[in-house]
Amino acid sequence: MMGGAGVFLTGAPGSGKTYVLNQFTRRAKAAGKRVAVTASTGIAASHIGGTTIHSWSGLGIVDRLMAEDLRRLGGSHKLLKRYNATDVLVIDEVSMLHGQRLDMVNQLAKLLRGSEEPFGGLQVILVGDLYQLPPVSRGAVSFDFAHLSAAWAEFNPQICYLSEQHRQQGDDALLQILEAMRLDEVSEEHGRLLQERLSQTPPDGSAVTRLYAHNLDVDAINQRHLAALDGPSRRYEMTAKGGRAKIEQLSKSLLAPELLELKIGAEVMFVANNFQEGFVNGSRGRVVEFADAGPLVKLLDGRQITVEPHSWSLSEDDRVRAEISQVPLRLAWAITIHKSQGMSLDAAEVDLSRAFTPGMGYVALSRVRGLSGLYLKGINATAMVMHPAVHELDQTLRQTSSQLASQTDDIGDEAEPESTRTAAAQAAALSPADEQLFTKLKAWRSRRAQADSVPAYIIAHNTALSAVAAAKPTSARQLLALPGFGSRKVEAFGDEILAVVAGHAQAV
Repeated sequence: MMGGAGVFLTGAPGSGKTYVLNQFTRRAKAAGKRVAVTASTGIAASHIGGTTIHSWSGLGIVDRLMAEDLRRLGGSHKLLKRYNATDVLVIDEVSMLHGQRLDMVNQLAKLLRGSEEPFGGLQVILVGDLYQLPPVSRGAVSFDFAHLSAAWAEFNPQICYLSEQHRQQGDDALLQILEAMRLDEVSEEHGRLLQERLSQTPPDGSAVTRLYAHNLDVDAINQRHLAALDGPSRRYEMTAKGGRAKIEQLSKSLLAPELLELKIGAEVMFVANNFQEGFVNGSRGRVVEFADAGPLVKLLDGRQITVEPHSWSLSEDDRVRAEISQVPLRLAWAITIHKSQGMSLDAAEVDLSRAFTPGMGYVALSRVRGLSGLYLKGINATAMVMHPAVHELDQTLRQTSSQLASQTDDIGDEAEPESTRTAAAQAAALSPADEQLFTKLKAWRSRRAQADSVPAYIIAHNTALSAVAAAKPTSARQLLALPGFGSRKVEAFGDEILAVVAGHAQAV
């Protein structure tokens, strides 16, 4: 990944995909690479602090690219800058991404970056587990999987398959069941173990999250339990700032409700990460008191946390477009299986009697850390079904990854080599030759500013010229990728700047 290869990072739930992704993102940014972190769904994007691929790509809800769409998107100065100012594109939860959308991102990237390389030459990191929930089919007979798309075949990513388990213990029966589901080797013994969990009920007074297949079941259960509690309620309203459309987009991506109503005794779940305060997305507890700063929640381990409002933001082009603040809790007597994807739960009561799509049972079961924390209310045949095409593919992915691992050295903690750093990162440490070019660029800027009767900074800021001196671009596309250069500025001054760079190269 750090070498610039396109990668599909995969593995079972709890194998550490998000951890590896975060480490890569941190290292890549430290090396000066410009990383766009996206996900197939809003909820997944909120988990990793990114945005949806729909929003980042500029495609929005467009289902297919027509000629007029290509003209409109290809003429967008904002998108032109965004695509060319990005080195790495991350797409998380790719199992839920339609193959048609991946094809559209590939097509648009080629157009905006002026390159016929896959994704216009972007390094693309796809992350996810193909055994988990598939793309929403909306009545279609077959699923439009991303890995069956033309873009995936052209892209042909390196496979990094994480096999070590960090959620379930290696000797736990639940881990054995999940692995059997992945290998299509579920036995009668595995079925017996699950049937035994049908007769188990959570201990009285325990805070156990209930997972259901449908929203209607979840809402009804939560409201019924809240209404049954004695005492007054306390309401917390979401606050927001930014553009209306962006606020709506961000709000839809969050698990936090617009209006949160709580009572003492309410079962709640945290919907954000705050390691300093001691909670993570999926942490469970119960409201025990109300303080001025927020509700006091007692966690399962006995710790008590006063929960203050948390802020989520939507960023594009390194600018915050919308920000929402809300107490990071939601009622958690029950949640949907779709919304549980990506969580780790100590215990869960799971109703799979109405499971309706391949992978749903797998996602629900894999949320729990061990079989002793699983309480089944019901299960149907669909719950144990995995898409048959994925079984064969998974074996190929494992073998390919194993071969790659045997040929790849682990990356150390040493600093990244100069060759991996982008112009923006190098600009702060110009060589003597770069300083000469920087001086020539400033002289050109002064002449042009005088000719146009405008201040010099209108032509270009020093930081922009410094980046040019470091990168020494030879084309308009390379110039567009540098900070401080949008499409209009490149159109107005690009030829002159490139001429200064070329002349300097000949002189030295």
